[in-house]
Amino acid sequence: MILIESNKSPSKINLIDLSLSELNDLVEGLGEKPFRARQLASWIFRKGIDDFNQMSDISASFKRRLEAQTTAKQCLKVLELARDQDGSIKILWELFDGNKIESVILQEREHLTLCLSTQVGCRMGCLFCRTGAMGLIRNLTQGEILSQFIMSPSLLGVSKLKLTNVVYMGMGEPLDNLSNVLKSLEIFTDPAYMALSPRHISLSTVGLVPQIEEIAEKGNLKAGLTVSLGSATDDLRSYLMPINRAYSLSQLKKALADFPLQGGRRITVAYVVIKGVNDCLDHARAFSRFLGGLKVKVNLIAFNPWPGAPFDRPSEETVQAFKKVLVEKFHTVIVRRSKGLSVNAACGQLAAQRAEPSPSV
Repeated sequence: MILIESNKSPSKINLIDLSLSELNDLVEGLGEKPFRARQLASWIFRKGIDDFNQMSDISASFKRRLEAQTTAKQCLKVLELARDQDGSIKILWELFDGNKIESVILQEREHLTLCLSTQVGCRMGCLFCRTGAMGLIRNLTQGEILSQFIMSPSLLGVSKLKLTNVVYMGMGEPLDNLSNVLKSLEIFTDPAYMALSPRHISLSTVGLVPQIEEIAEKGNLKAGLTVSLGSATDDLRSYLMPINRAYSLSQLKKALADFPLQGGRRITVAYVVIKGVNDCLDHARAFSRFLGGLKVKVNLIAFNPWPGAPFDRPSEETVQAFKKVLVEKFHTVIVRRSKGLSVNAACGQLAAQRAEPSPSV
């Protein structure tokens, strides 16, 4: 177990919370040339070094000035690791203020993916998501988002797979913390810093239309976009996902139709299939009509129960029948196999709690 305390002194600037331009400004303000910012960022973000004395190409005088005014300490400490037999690792982190979040390392065939969190809790209130029952406590800082990735490789033990992919699909609604999320994306993808491929990053949302439009206006999102739908009828979606009361399906579809896509990319539309709620063939046909005219692919996800959950998991036959309706309408559909079920680490199950037995599914 790794325990790394966050810096708690308000008099010091934590470099991991700075954007790239802010780091450049700070370095120049300390009388150094801009290339020093690139050196610092490489140590902190790429190599995960938070001790200035271990940064071999930084001069002693610059180190002293940095230590007097700044810190590079990671923002999290590990409270618990829970491992699933499928190779998934759920990490319970504690923040400097005592709040807790979770993220999940997912083992793929040739690489590892980190499902990271962007908020403590979530205000969206989606009924099929355990995090939504917590309400929103606060946003994560840029540094708290990045630290989940920077610190995770040290927790992998003997794994020979590399952590190369990131999905913003843990606790929280990423677009509800848009500024810090976009700053973290910039650092993840900048070739001089963490150098992750934008094709290996996915940003999820329940459908915050104004933020989707803001991203579209800025252009060049350095990640794929995934939108959770839940239902393609307004009444049912408003029940399952209260955000639909503010931004209807027609508003969401227009925002997705207008969203700029580059290099042949498509938006991913995720649909959580819930037993007896949104899983019949009429629901599938309504979903197909919603998808018409959009450049999308579909992820079908069977609902993952948790203790006290209000819904049940559908049968495999139900999910396949739902998929068949979509495929017959020429939609690209993938049925996602949830990982981490035995440690409540699967999609929709995160709640920043100690490990507990998973219900039988």
